[in-house]
Amino acid sequence: MTGSDRNGRRTVTSTCCIVGGGPAGMMLGFLLARAGIDVTVLEKHADFLRDFRGDTIHPSTLCVMEELGLLDALMQLPHNPVRELQVQIGDETINLANFSFLPPQRAFIAMMPQWHFLNFLAEQGRRYPNFHLFMQANVTGLLEAGGRVTGVHAETPNGPLEVNADLVVGCDGRHSTVRARAGFEVEDIGAPIDVLWMRVSRREGEPGTGGRLNRGSFLVMLDRGDYWQLAYVIPKGGAERVKAEGLPAFRAMIAKAAPFLAPRVGEIKSWDDVKLLTVAIDRLRTWYEPGLLCIGDAAHAMSPIGGVGINLAIQDAVATANLLWKPLKDGTATEADLAAVQKRREFPMKVTQRLQVLAQNNVVKPVLASTAPLRPPWPLRLINRWPWLQQFPARLVGIGVRPEHVHTPAAAPAQNPPGSSNAAIAAR
Repeated sequence: MTGSDRNGRRTVTSTCCIVGGGPAGMMLGFLLARAGIDVTVLEKHADFLRDFRGDTIHPSTLCVMEELGLLDALMQLPHNPVRELQVQIGDETINLANFSFLPPQRAFIAMMPQWHFLNFLAEQGRRYPNFHLFMQANVTGLLEAGGRVTGVHAETPNGPLEVNADLVVGCDGRHSTVRARAGFEVEDIGAPIDVLWMRVSRREGEPGTGGRLNRGSFLVMLDRGDYWQLAYVIPKGGAERVKAEGLPAFRAMIAKAAPFLAPRVGEIKSWDDVKLLTVAIDRLRTWYEPGLLCIGDAAHAMSPIGGVGINLAIQDAVATANLLWKPLKDGTATEADLAAVQKRREFPMKVTQRLQVLAQNNVVKPVLASTAPLRPPWPLRLINRWPWLQQFPARLVGIGVRPEHVHTPAAAPAQNPPGSSNAAIAAR
């Protein structure tokens, strides 16, 4: 329900208000709308077109889409399937993970621009009249009454907006406004690295997605079809030092890490082509308070190691929908229901963060500090020698800890999916 107060401020009343239109927010909004819950999603940007975001859709997410009956439609969107992961350590190439043990329709990581995936979820949500998406709606504060959160304040191009809701869910990422306004306690786990992202054209026949580790350098290469999305890992806070050494020196570092790219590093024309990701690993001690819940990166920021962040956020969304759809529909949602979400998702989050910290401290950090040529450690040589072992790292990366399955009901949609366009989800 939409209205306005005496000051001309627009007001919206909804059962659930989701702050943030990223993977967790859009998936949760769609699942709740599909279950018959009135949902309002607020996204601060005008569209989803932002580069160098998590673009890896793992088998765990493909399984969710299959359970929703949407996998075939999703796979019609531009994507590049990655069926195995390789890492080059020094002069040796290691086949690290192979997803062939999974059913063929999801035996890969789909490299898909995140804007395609989010637009797809938005279109599916818009099939339901109880799904409301506001673009360019920047949440600036929380509404509170009677000792609980009752909604949010937002700024939009059309003026202030208030959304009143039985539940607010913060899905607004690692720099979450919601968790900051709520005053949630954040536990900083720490990350010794940052990442510089860029793109360089790709040629037919070049190696697939993987990493290249050698003394003093760690380069991750993501095959995006006609170009490489490159992640050059640097010590925490080292971006200014890299820039001070100059762009030619940085291009030379990329060329040294991946010599076959040397003729093309000139495509990095300025520092505007290089984006800094300040890596953080943190988590909330408590994810909820009356009327408010945080999930995804708003509850637990993940390292880019393994590319699991988007998929963990989607697992959070599936679990949240499974646990909350009925209490929300019945109007009986309590703090205990919100606590059940944290209890369900805290264990897989902590295990994943622990593995990322181990990888950072025992692999990435020593590589960046190394002055001698590297050789693969014996466990990786063993995995390379015995291919059947490659299913275990593939399972850890692709499926993760405690994968979730869709248990929400499906209300009949009111309309067929609209055509794909940014205009279809323009600011209301």
